[in-house]
Amino acid sequence: MAMSAATSQSFLLNNPTTHQNHQSLKSTTHLATFPTTHVHPTTTFTSTYKSVSITCSAAATTTTPLQTASSSTSSDRVFNFAAGPATLPENVLQKAQADLVNWRGCGMSVMEMSHRGKEFLSIIQKAESDLKTLLNIPENYAVLFLQGGATTQFAALPLNLCSPDDAVDYVVTGSWGDKAYKEAVKYCKPNVIWSGKSEKYTKIPNFESLQQTPGAKYLHICANETIHGVEFKDYPKPSNENTILVADMSSNFCSKPVDVSKFGVIYAGAQKNVGPSGVTIVIIRKDLIGNAQESTPVMLDYKIHAENNSLYNTPPCYGIYMCGLVFEDLLAQGGLVEVEKKNKKKAEILYNAIDSSNGFFRCPVEKSVRSLMNVPFTLAKPELEAEFVKAAATEKMVQLKGHRSVGGMRASIYNAMPLAGVEKLVAFMKDFQAKHA
Repeated sequence: MAMSAATSQSFLLNNPTTHQNHQSLKSTTHLATFPTTHVHPTTTFTSTYKSVSITCSAAATTTTPLQTASSSTSSDRVFNFAAGPATLPENVLQKAQADLVNWRGCGMSVMEMSHRGKEFLSIIQKAESDLKTLLNIPENYAVLFLQGGATTQFAALPLNLCSPDDAVDYVVTGSWGDKAYKEAVKYCKPNVIWSGKSEKYTKIPNFESLQQTPGAKYLHICANETIHGVEFKDYPKPSNENTILVADMSSNFCSKPVDVSKFGVIYAGAQKNVGPSGVTIVIIRKDLIGNAQESTPVMLDYKIHAENNSLYNTPPCYGIYMCGLVFEDLLAQGGLVEVEKKNKKKAEILYNAIDSSNGFFRCPVEKSVRSLMNVPFTLAKPELEAEFVKAAATEKMVQLKGHRSVGGMRASIYNAMPLAGVEKLVAFMKDFQAKHA
């Protein structure tokens, strides 16, 4: 589906946001027309959405719009610092709860809808439109809602972008970049042009020093390493003009503005910042579609999914619906510029608490590349770590234990983690230090 969020044909189904590209519709009948043309040098994908009229019962007119996420949470919810599946905005969950049994008065739940019916078509089309607005995605890019997690894309990328004998480059800044490289070995000729493994994945290289492979089809990075807490603050530029930049953005997707035009492919699992597990989002430049290796499974072929507007088979319907609600919420907050400001404030408070603890707490990551999303830290006295996690849980702060491969602690402070959660964690850390220093 290649529709511009800025055009008059963007799908706005009872849209509660006040974003400048959106207009409120006051009737219970909504129309949308979506002509799309996917252009490829050898193949033209053309699909036309006919006008869709959705008339639900009077209950649809009483649907409560999403409220902007607040800085607090209800008393019966914990602060969930899990790396994923991660916390979701409480107002989004409440909206989903209100529509769970009877979506907008249509007599059924989103979980019961045909993925080819007009009701779900309105949901997926609007989710795509809002995502395009959030990231300012150019017209020459396709958005795909897929399944299988980002891990499935480790294979899909080389299968779609190159032949078995083609060289590709990988910058490995953590466990996920390493896994992506190892999967690519099966389908092409990948080269690790830099790895931070010897330094326990605490740094990102100087781009100018990278020796890229001449003629490499793509350069792959993991924009934010969830386990090790290392985040690219800017992005490398392929040295060859025909080499494209590919990024796994699973754990910082929609956490800040990104210039999509710098990338050939961006992919992300939804379960960190934009929805529940089960949805994988791929943003791909259209001229890269249609070159899959002959052995590529049909479900990994981007061309199949682009031609069918992400509806080749039954997609993760409810997960896409939830992503759409999150996109609405992010727009209501003022877009990704405002979201990034909030994320920077939360991260600054937490890192300052760690750095000012006189070594009681320690973050191993080089300061210039510390993640705004995932904050790993250790205690000077490792024997206290289990007590820290247990005591935090009694204070309704959960999932602070670090990844099993690295130990320590990790606080994931994604978009939906309210400032109040970070402030409570910092207060707890100071109290814990006072008791055990």
